[in-house]
Amino acid sequence: MLSETYMTPAEAAKYLRTSVSTLAKRRVYNSSPTYIKLGRAIRYRRSDLDAFMEAQLATSTSNDNSNASRGRK
Repeated sequence: MLSETYMTPAEAAKYLRTSVSTLAKRRVYNSSPTYIKLGRAIRYRRSDLDAFMEAQLATSTSNDNSNASRGRK
């Protein structure tokens, strides 16, 4: 069995090269990488972070729906 690596929000933010605040906001708006909640503690699996980044691949800015999903024009 493979051992999974679990990261705190600070570790995950560093891994993704983003901020802890951005991850928190993404959790609120359901656009976050998959996470695990243990009581108040949030943990991210490295494999989920990698899958999240893979899903964000884009070939053109015209395919970017990030603003549309937040109600911006």
